[in-house]
Amino acid sequence: MVYEPQEDSYLIQAAVKKYVKGEVLEIGTGSGILAETAAMKRNVKSVLAVDIDKEAIAHCRKKVKGEKVQFIISDLFSKVPKKKYDLVMFNPPYLPADEREPADLALATTGGKKGYELTVRFLDSVADYLKDDGCVLLLFSTLTRKERVEEAILANMLCFEEVNSLKIAFETLYVYKIMKTKLRILLEKKGVTKVRLLARGHRGLIYTGQLGRQKVAIKMQRQDIDATGTVDNEAKMLKLLNKKDIGPELLFAGKDFFVYKFVEGEFVLDFLGHATKAQAVKLLKDVYKQMFILDSMMLNKEEMHHPVKHIVVTKKGKAVLLDFERCRKREKRHNVTQFTQFIISGLLRRYLEKIGLIVDKKRLLEAAKGYSEDQRKEKFERILSLI
Repeated sequence: MVYEPQEDSYLIQAAVKKYVKGEVLEIGTGSGILAETAAMKRNVKSVLAVDIDKEAIAHCRKKVKGEKVQFIISDLFSKVPKKKYDLVMFNPPYLPADEREPADLALATTGGKKGYELTVRFLDSVADYLKDDGCVLLLFSTLTRKERVEEAILANMLCFEEVNSLKIAFETLYVYKIMKTKLRILLEKKGVTKVRLLARGHRGLIYTGQLGRQKVAIKMQRQDIDATGTVDNEAKMLKLLNKKDIGPELLFAGKDFFVYKFVEGEFVLDFLGHATKAQAVKLLKDVYKQMFILDSMMLNKEEMHHPVKHIVVTKKGKAVLLDFERCRKREKRHNVTQFTQFIISGLLRRYLEKIGLIVDKKRLLEAAKGYSEDQRKEKFERILSLI
């Protein structure tokens, strides 16, 4: 079924007339109105328009003539040549699925079970087909869930601005101009590909990517909060701590971001959920030794009294510490004593007791108190002997 132009088509068409240039790609061409509009512009070199619907492509080939434009059958980018475009445009089906709707009609109107799934799939791939100074024109509706679309843009390290909107009946239509962020452009120039959001922290965003055969993580400063400089501080600390084999391996850094080797493994509680007693003892002593090194370096990591997301255990059983945003030089250091608090906490003790590792809380607290007053190696060794 060919989707005939309606309000949404004309809304994004106005934006196409304003921003179109160079080499153009249209996903989901439908009636071909946007491809035809682009091809008519003198500053446009070529237009490749694709659609999953054979009927739509046949219709466009008959209706739209010209040497500039080519129509092919493709499910999103599946048959699109691997090249970069100045403009990528998409007016997707965006309605939530309705079981009563005929299949041919649903192909032209339905964007997935909740309406936004097709748009998210598009956003997950579009950066690979976009020039550094290129842009995407994307239409969607409040029925698609605006916040979900914006989350998908952020998840791919892209940025956006609203260029058109129209309120009709029971919905509002939006046209977003979407571009690569400066950081994404920089990362791609350094060879980092497949950038995807992994987690949102209190002060930073963490993405994963691929650098050659190496999986990497990218941490960048959040721009929507008041905290500044925390990511730069963490990069500075990692550069220092890597010399002591502490933390993930830092690869490179810049203003408000750094890239490090992704740590494959399990968070500490997940590991302890299946570890043997011997493996647990080895792990706890490993972390303790890293805490002692931090104390010796006059550095306070913070948050080690509840480090459930700050310790990743590799397949070889090595503990890798994460998150050094708050790490600072301090006269009073609490790394060893904070980790002791974690060990004697009810949360961790339940895990340890299940594998037969019983920690003498009273004696460990006494040893930690003695260490707190005098952070010599002998005092630290006393703590280790109680694990």
